[in-house]
Amino acid sequence: MKKKYSYIGVVFIILLFGIYAVPKIISTLNDGDVVKEDRLNKVEKIRKSDPSGLFQFGKVPAFEFVNQHGETVNNETYADKVYVVEFFFSTCPTICPIMNRKMVTVQNEFEKDDDFGIASISITPNIDSPKVLKEYAQRNGITHKNWHLLTGKSDDVVYDLSNKGFKLYVGKGEEEHGGFEHSGLFALVDKNGYIRSRKDEQGNPILYYRALKESGFPDQIKELKEDIKLLLNE
Repeated sequence: MKKKYSYIGVVFIILLFGIYAVPKIISTLNDGDVVKEDRLNKVEKIRKSDPSGLFQFGKVPAFEFVNQHGETVNNETYADKVYVVEFFFSTCPTICPIMNRKMVTVQNEFEKDDDFGIASISITPNIDSPKVLKEYAQRNGITHKNWHLLTGKSDDVVYDLSNKGFKLYVGKGEEEHGGFEHSGLFALVDKNGYIRSRKDEQGNPILYYRALKESGFPDQIKELKEDIKLLLNE
């Protein structure tokens, strides 16, 4: 008899659980926005803790190059400026022309902003002399006074800055790509010299901005322009 009562007790507990839990489970399954809403709430919390909504990474390493006018340019040149960094080379036959066209639209958006700049660092300094870079600027509509096309003394210095400093890959490549490889990404730097980026829907920093359409994803030039404005107003 005691055994029978224990079975009845178990059944009763299961019945109570079902009455309480099943409707909640069904409600959750029917509500497709629950997960999304939770994710957006997390992003909103991050934004409240960081008014600009932009994540801060490490500082840009010390650098010193010569620009298209033969002037020395270093970190101090960009002090108190928001600027975009890219790695390129003037003889690049593939992605550089596309990146340059996108960057010109960024230049034009902020042509009147003295607190904005661009650093285009050549990965072939033995080819890209100041004279070559000045001609490149003239051919490609580069007019902003703070857009510096930069060249150094050796490949090693540039490769070290790109691969280790910015974590943007640079290396030797196929001949059809001009003999070199580099990423189609832009880095955004704030007025204090820190690399910054927005976050995705999950609250994860994107780190860099796509200059090109990749694997079905659009470029992020619109987002880059929006975030430049945020940093200019910090």
